[in-house]
Amino acid sequence: MEEREKQTGKGTGAEGKKPSPLAVCWGWAGDYHRGFYGAVFLAAAGVACSMAAYVLIAAMIRQLLSGREVSHILPLCGALLAVCAGKAVCSTASTAMSHRATYYTLRDLRKRLLAKLSRMPMGVISDTPSGQYKTTIVDRVEGMEPTLAHLLPEMTSNLLVPIVIAVYIFSIDWRMGLASLATTVIGIITASQSGKTYAVRWEGAVAVGKRMANAIVEYVGGIQVVKAFSQSAGSYRKYSGAVEENAAYYVDWMRDNQKYLSVMQTVIPAVLLTVLPAGMVFWRNGSLSTADFLTVVVLSLGFTGPFLAAMSFVDELAVVGTNVGEICGILDAPELNRPEKAVSLDGEEIRLEQVSFTYGNAREQVLHQIDLVIKPGTVTALVGPSGSGKSTIARLIAGFWDVTGGRITMGGRDLREIPLDQLNSRIAYVSQDNYLFDRTVRDNIRMGRLDATDQEVEEAAKAAGCDSFIRGLEHGYDTVCGGGGGHLSGGEKQRISIARAMLKDAPVIILDEATASMDPENEALIQRAISALTKGKTLIVIAHRLATIQDADHIVVLEHGQIAGEGRQEELLKSCPLYGRLWTAALGSRDEE
Repeated sequence: MEEREKQTGKGTGAEGKKPSPLAVCWGWAGDYHRGFYGAVFLAAAGVACSMAAYVLIAAMIRQLLSGREVSHILPLCGALLAVCAGKAVCSTASTAMSHRATYYTLRDLRKRLLAKLSRMPMGVISDTPSGQYKTTIVDRVEGMEPTLAHLLPEMTSNLLVPIVIAVYIFSIDWRMGLASLATTVIGIITASQSGKTYAVRWEGAVAVGKRMANAIVEYVGGIQVVKAFSQSAGSYRKYSGAVEENAAYYVDWMRDNQKYLSVMQTVIPAVLLTVLPAGMVFWRNGSLSTADFLTVVVLSLGFTGPFLAAMSFVDELAVVGTNVGEICGILDAPELNRPEKAVSLDGEEIRLEQVSFTYGNAREQVLHQIDLVIKPGTVTALVGPSGSGKSTIARLIAGFWDVTGGRITMGGRDLREIPLDQLNSRIAYVSQDNYLFDRTVRDNIRMGRLDATDQEVEEAAKAAGCDSFIRGLEHGYDTVCGGGGGHLSGGEKQRISIARAMLKDAPVIILDEATASMDPENEALIQRAISALTKGKTLIVIAHRLATIQDADHIVVLEHGQIAGEGRQEELLKSCPLYGRLWTAALGSRDEE
C-alpha cells in the first residue's frame, strides 16, 4: 500500500496533509531520482564555474589597476577559459541527464494512465469526452516536462548565481550590495501583481482548452454530417465558438499580464541605473576604491541574466498544480475492484441475482432486480424495445461495470471476485460499434489471440464470412484499416470484429447487436457461421431482427429494465404480449423489404 501511494502521489503522510504538486511529481519520478540528483550536482558544478569566472575577472581588474604586467595576467586568462569550458560541459551534461530522466518518467506516467483506463468502469470513460483524455494524457503530461527537466537543475543554478554574486558584492561593500538589488526588488514587486492571478488564469485556460479540444474531436467525428448539410468549420457553431473563446481568453490574459511583465523585464536588467550613480558618489568621497567600483559594475551585470532565467520558471510553478490535478484525476479515479490471483470456477453458468443498476450519478435505475440464469452451452437472446436494458445486462456480464445492487456470478463466483484478466479471457464481446485500430486487417483480427498464426487468423476470417472481401482489398490481409476502421464499410468492420471474437475462442460469446450494420444476405451468412462456431459454447445475443434469434434456447424479453417474459419463442408468443407485438412488427418489416 505504501509503495502504491508513493507511486501515485497519494497518501497524506503522518500529519494527514495532502502532498504538494511538486511532491507528487517527485513521487512519479521515483525510479529516476538518481538521474535528477546527478543533473542538480552538475548544475551546481556549472554554477561554481560561473562564480569562479567572476572571481577571476575581478582578480584581473585588480591586477591591471595595480600596474602588473600582462604576463602576470595570462594565467588568470587561461583559468578563465578553463572555467568557462567547464561551465559549458557541466550545463550540457546536466541538461542531458535531466531530460533523459524526465522523458522516461513521462513515458512511465503515460503507461500508468492508459493502464488505469483499462481498470476504470466503462461508464466513467464513456461519460468523459475523448478530447479530455487526449488533453490530459498528451498535453498535461507533456506540460510536466519543464517542471521535471528544467526546474530542478536549471532553476537551482540560475538562483544560485545571483545569490552568490549578491553575497560577493555585499562582502565588498554593503551599500553597493543594496544598490545592485534595488531594481531587482522593484521588478519582483511589479511581477508579483501578475503572479497573484496566474494560477487562477491558468485553470481558466485549461478549461477553455478542454472545451476546444472536445469540440474539435466532435467536429472531426461528425465531419460526414457537417459535409452532408453543407456546413463549413466556421458555420459549425460549437466548434467555431470554442476556438474563438480560446483565442479571446489568451488575448485578454496576455493583455493584462503584459504591462507587469514589460515593467519587470525592463527594470530588473537596468541595474546600472542604481549601481553607477551610487558607485560614483562613494568613489568620489573616497569610501569606495576604483578596483572595488569596477568589480561591482562587472559583477552586477552578471546578476540579472540568471535571475530573469530563474523567474521564467515561476510560471511553471503556477501551472504545475493544475497539470498534476488533472493527471491525478485519472490516476485516483474509482476503478473496478478486482483481485489479482485467479480463482477456480465451477463451470460456465451465469446467474443474475436481484441485479439493479444505475449509470453514474443518475437517479433513475436502468435495471430493477433482475433474476436470470444463463445455462452453459446455450443460446440466450435478449430482446426488447430501445432502452429496455438489453445492452446494459450484456455489459454487466462482460464486467464493464459493477452492479449497484444484487450480484452476477459465473461458475458460482461473484464477478467482483474474478480478476479482470481471467474474466476477459472467458468472454468474447462484439458490439455494434466495435473499434478497429489503424493497423492491418491481420493485426486487428489477431488481437483476439496475439499468439495466433497467420493460418489461424485466415481460418477465423473464413468462418466469419470475411475472407473473400479481405482478399479483394488492395493489399489483402495486410491492408491498413485506418483510424477506427475508416477505410472499410460498416459491414466489413463488423465482420472483422466477429472474426476477432471467433479467434479468441472464449467459452462465452456476447453479440450486442453485432449484425446490425449488415444487409440481410450477409447477416444470414454470419448467423450460420456463428451457429457452427459456437457449438458447445455459451452465446448471449442481442438482436434487433427477431428472425435471427427465433431458434434460441432461451429468449428473455425486457421492458423498462425488468423481465417481461422468458422462454422459447413458441412459449412467448402465447404468454408474452410484448414479444407478440415485437414479432408482429418484425414480420411486417420483413414483408416491406
